[in-house]
Amino acid sequence: MPKASEIKKNAAIEHNGKTLIIKDIQRSVPQGRAGGSLYRMRMYDVVTGAKVDETFKAEDMLKLAELVRRQVMFSYLDGDEYIFMDNEDYTPYHINKENIAEECLFITEETEGMQLLIVDDVPVAIDLPAAVELAVVETDPSIKGASASARTKPAILSTGLTVQVPEHISTGDRVKINTAEHKFMSRA
Repeated sequence: MPKASEIKKNAAIEHNGKTLIIKDIQRSVPQGRAGGSLYRMRMYDVVTGAKVDETFKAEDMLKLAELVRRQVMFSYLDGDEYIFMDNEDYTPYHINKENIAEECLFITEETEGMQLLIVDDVPVAIDLPAAVELAVVETDPSIKGASASARTKPAILSTGLTVQVPEHISTGDRVKINTAEHKFMSRA
């Protein structure tokens, strides 16, 4: 059983008789605690989808839930459900848009390297690759000779995500985006 300080985002734990998937972790070090860190975790119940906020001490032991990871690709959108297909046996998996709202900003039919997290035969989350390639659909015109400058401008990408890009990027370019920080990395 790992300590709370060793738990990562998108891990599944069993806590208070429920299976919870961790969506966000914030670490804080309150003054006067002799170096004891606190980990505030935002989690969602796998069965009901209810939000659960808990705070753990760094040395608290947590029990990991049985979690299956499957390589998938995005297939299509059906109302409020995203349909993913298993890369090995072509099994379709349905997951509600609300459960993966943040990840939706990076998912296209070309996105490779996604993993679907399954707990008790229920798809609960998508684990994105570290970087994805997206097309720029709208940005200010590029400035000639601006490639050496460090100034940036906003760009709207094919999924609706807005990021700051260097001035030399123009509409139609494909760019590489860091999924963890929502930042421009390079031209694709």
